[in-house]
Amino acid sequence: MSPLSIPSPDPAFQQFPVGPLTIHIYALFILAGIIVAMLLVNRRLTRRGGEPGVVIDIVLWAVPLGIIGARFYHVFTHVGDYFYPGANLWNVFAIWDGGNALYGSLIGGALGAFIGCRITGIRLWSFADALAPAMLVAQAIGRVGNYFNHELFGLPTTLPWGLEIESTNAKFPVGLPDGTLFHPLFLYEIIWNLVGVALLLLVERRFALRWGKLFALYLVWYGLGRSWLEAIRIDPSSDGFLGIPANIWASFAAIALGIVLFVVQSRRHPGVEVSVYRAGRGPKGKARSDEADGTDGTDSAAGPDSDSGSGEGPGGGVWTDDELAASGTPAGGASRSGS
Repeated sequence: MSPLSIPSPDPAFQQFPVGPLTIHIYALFILAGIIVAMLLVNRRLTRRGGEPGVVIDIVLWAVPLGIIGARFYHVFTHVGDYFYPGANLWNVFAIWDGGNALYGSLIGGALGAFIGCRITGIRLWSFADALAPAMLVAQAIGRVGNYFNHELFGLPTTLPWGLEIESTNAKFPVGLPDGTLFHPLFLYEIIWNLVGVALLLLVERRFALRWGKLFALYLVWYGLGRSWLEAIRIDPSSDGFLGIPANIWASFAAIALGIVLFVVQSRRHPGVEVSVYRAGRGPKGKARSDEADGTDGTDSAAGPDSDSGSGEGPGGGVWTDDELAASGTPAGGASRSGS
């Protein structure tokens, strides 16, 4: 065994009692990721004119539905682990034992975010762009929980930084000798996600990406990394199609969706996004004046709830010529960002 190999934490560290409760380390890292992401999104939305704390009203919908989606996606792509003769069906809900799929959380969280954004008046794509780098940070934090749970490891390796996994682990391949090292996929994904954060922020600053285009790049980046990691992951119970695990198919779908979303939104909204609020909405539900772009808060093509832009600044204020110049939009040409 290499002196640089990564030892798995003692199983005793996976949980600890607090009075009558049992606290699971995995759950704590998931919770920490959610809190950090929420703080980052709040900061990013506030800087763009959103009301401070508005993200809480969205998160109250997005997080619960995201957790439900994450768990059920995992369960239904690992049916053999939960549905067999004599199985304890309550294990389907044992989220603290690990098994929460990111792609399921995206599906459930997207539904929750849609509901929350409709209630608050925040544009869904504005929220998604603010969320994109924060999601990668949250995912990186959550992967530390996988490390404590002795899961998310890959094929055997002779690399010096291989991960030590006990031979009694349910996913330890049959026939391999005790002491075999494995690719630390949790660490690879942490690194991939943090590099992605830096790249997204760099691209966002350079090109001022809005209207869901930054979120589209997040889907492509995460899908590319995840498809490679899943290809070398040891997960014998994962269901798939044509011999390809479900998570690889989901990664391909994420990449395709990201590309389509970027192209479509680039054509529909080539200009800047001058407010994170939908037309006619503003902080605390107050209507925004649309005098700056000569409208009454509606969009003749898409209706009053359209994600089309307006000629106002963050929070409902009118943009000045200096502000428009700083955003890359010529003065007098910001009456409507996109179609």
